[in-house]
Amino acid sequence: MSANKRIVLSSDHAAIALRQNIAAHVAGKGWEVVDIGPTTPESTHYPKHGQAAARQVASGDCALGIILCGTGQGIMMAANKVPGVRCGVCADTFSARMIRQHNDANILSLGARVVGEGLALDIVDAFLDAEFEGGRHATRVEMIEGPES
Repeated sequence: MSANKRIVLSSDHAAIALRQNIAAHVAGKGWEVVDIGPTTPESTHYPKHGQAAARQVASGDCALGIILCGTGQGIMMAANKVPGVRCGVCADTFSARMIRQHNDANILSLGARVVGEGLALDIVDAFLDAEFEGGRHATRVEMIEGPES
């Protein structure tokens, strides 16, 4: 992992409480949390929140990101439109570990209506504790990024 211990968090209105709990958890693990909201429960559009977080990761301002919406799917799709971002939605710890180890994912997406807080924190830990294995996986990551060049 990069020496940069900054992580960006964002969500839509459906995931504010879970995002804030994850932010506190991640800060407790020594990360500098950049929480870009929202903070109020009014309906908002997940694409703008996913892409705002993705831009912070793609620019290098933050090493990693965690984004949330109701299912995690829509915000993940929006984030993946930003070149340099590899975001996966996870509802289990195995997948969270694998997207880091094999796909060098730099953003984790979670569905607040899919996973409860306890599982979400376990998924976050699996994602943060895993590291990219490189090797044959590096070739595949280059193939994923190919259309961006």
